[in-house]
Amino acid sequence: MRPNREIRKDARYALKGNWTQAVLATLVFTLITGAAASIPLAGLLVVCPLEFGFMLCFLRLVRGEDSDEMVGDQFKVFNQYGRYLGGSLLYTLYVILWSLLLIVPGIVKAYSYAMTPYIMYDRPDLDADDCIHESRMMMKGKKWKLFCMDMSFIGWVILCLLTLGIGFLWLQPYIEASHAKFYEELKKNV
Repeated sequence: MRPNREIRKDARYALKGNWTQAVLATLVFTLITGAAASIPLAGLLVVCPLEFGFMLCFLRLVRGEDSDEMVGDQFKVFNQYGRYLGGSLLYTLYVILWSLLLIVPGIVKAYSYAMTPYIMYDRPDLDADDCIHESRMMMKGKKWKLFCMDMSFIGWVILCLLTLGIGFLWLQPYIEASHAKFYEELKKNV
């Protein structure tokens, strides 16, 4: 696989000229998830699939697909609501169950399952559990690489905190695009 810095560079390139749409999509996502999280069951039924949709709009962006409607693209998961709700709930349940053992196994499993939304998008023939299994197989030996990529954003996270969180509207698209590019790299090397 290519180095993380090259993957992040490709993510920045994909965002070039698309920052407005990416920031607006992030703002809408943040407002909806913040409001929905205050209603426990509704939050679960809306936030879980919407989080997958948010990730998938960045996958389409890095693939060069139409990015003029990123704000609306994140809601496309609701066209297959049952599938994405099931996938996101199963993903969340597995991570929580592993976290009950200790925090570290939960984090490791979260990285193992990190490619699940992308696989669900690319492989509509697979059910949620199969997508999670596929993600585990893809991430064998790659969890540390993705973790290191995430840690490379720590400096930006600190700067965003100094802006009272406003900077996250720009950082989150960069992180999501980097994750989507990471998935694209994984697919080439599997």
